[in-house]
Amino acid sequence: MKNIVSKSIIVFSLLVFSVCPVLAADVPMKIGTINLNRAVNESEQGKKAKEELEAFVKSKQTTLDEIGRNGAKIKEELDTKGDILSAEAKKSKEDELARLTREYQRDAADSQGEVRKKETELTRGIIAELLNIVRGIAADEKYTLILENNEAIVIFADKGIDITDRVIKKFDESQQKSGKK
Repeated sequence: MKNIVSKSIIVFSLLVFSVCPVLAADVPMKIGTINLNRAVNESEQGKKAKEELEAFVKSKQTTLDEIGRNGAKIKEELDTKGDILSAEAKKSKEDELARLTREYQRDAADSQGEVRKKETELTRGIIAELLNIVRGIAADEKYTLILENNEAIVIFADKGIDITDRVIKKFDESQQKSGKK
C-alpha cells in the first residue's frame, strides 16, 4: 500500500513539475483522459480480436474438458467397480487417473500461458494504433496532457475531458479506410 501511495506521489509530482513551465507561460492547459481498455474492447477491430480470443479459449477448453471427462470416467469406474477389480487392474486404473490428472493440470497451465500470449498478440497492434490516434488528437487539438483513465493513477476526472469515444470513432474510421475491418 505504501508503495502505491509513494508511486502516486512521485507521478503527481512529476506531472506538476512538468506542467509548471506551461503554467508559468500563461498558456491555457488542456487535459484529457482515455480509457484504453474500453477503446480496445469497443472498437470494431477489438471486438473481432475478442471473438478470436474467445474461439481460441473455447478450443483449449474443449481439449481440457475431454481430458476431464476421461478422468471422471476412470474415477467413477474405480468408485463403483474398485472392489471387484483385480489388484493389477485397479493399480492400472489408478495410474491412468494420476496420469490424466497430471496431463490436465499441465495442459491447463499451458493453455493459460497460450491464451495470455494470444491476447497480447491480438491487442498489441490495436493499442499501438490507438496511441497514435491519441497523439494525433493531442497535437491537432493542442492538448497539454492526456492521461490513461486508470483508477490507480487518476482518482477523479470529469467525464467531459474523456476522449475515449472520439478515439474509438477515429480508430474505426482509419481501419475502414485501410481495409482492416
